[in-house]
Amino acid sequence: MVIWLLLTFLWMGIVTPVFAANWSGVDETVVEHYAREYGRPGRAPYINTDKGDMLLFVFTLAGSVGGFIAGYNWRRFFRENENGAEEGETTRA
Repeated sequence: MVIWLLLTFLWMGIVTPVFAANWSGVDETVVEHYAREYGRPGRAPYINTDKGDMLLFVFTLAGSVGGFIAGYNWRRFFRENENGAEEGETTRA
């Protein structure tokens, strides 16, 4: 069994890079083809997130904002009932 696993991983390591060069992505084959056909060639993005850690910063910032909002409203989301009391509590009259 171990030999078959080793042979499989060896085969994947040797063969996969050879065939990967023949397959291009959807962007290259479809989107760029139709963009060129209709006279809209590719251009540089307005905000290039591929340089440095810009994309990481944007995702971290969005996660922080979303986490803050979810944490601030935690009781509303999960614990409070219709009367504004938490589960198991009774409201004072």
